[in-house]
Amino acid sequence: MLSERHSVVQARSFAELLEQAVRKYQNRAVETAQVIEELIALAKEMRDAGARGEALELSEDELAFYDALETNDSAVKVLGEPTLKAIARELVATVKKNVTIDWTIRENVRAQLRVVVKRILRKYGYPPDKQEKATQTVLEQAEVLSQEWAVAEGEVDVPQMHLAFGVENDSR
Repeated sequence: MLSERHSVVQARSFAELLEQAVRKYQNRAVETAQVIEELIALAKEMRDAGARGEALELSEDELAFYDALETNDSAVKVLGEPTLKAIARELVATVKKNVTIDWTIRENVRAQLRVVVKRILRKYGYPPDKQEKATQTVLEQAEVLSQEWAVAEGEVDVPQMHLAFGVENDSR
């Protein structure tokens, strides 16, 4: 199942839906039973999101980038699913090859990755008016995945990584 920490787009979407349900309940716009129904529907939606990767024949990493690209409706219409899948696969391979554990704090490496992402988007004909937003979302997704990859490959231990990214760690 695709974890919410894995996909920044899915995490935002599910967080918004959860906030809406809680807000409606707090404003007494819905009854408790209806909130429970909405939360059950949200849980089902989250489960179904994980199955999307299998249906699209994409890995979790590829699906996370696919989602980052798919937020632009015109890109989906213009390019179509096969092209977006190809872009997502190329982004995973390229980002994995180009990121280091400190890339998010080294501006020159970050700038280089930004150029590479834009080049890939242009190569596949991603709509120019939407490239900047897509590049931002892809870089945000790359930041999340690069942290996961570094931990999975044993390049860095979690407490050290939290220090590198300025995240406080309460596990003492």
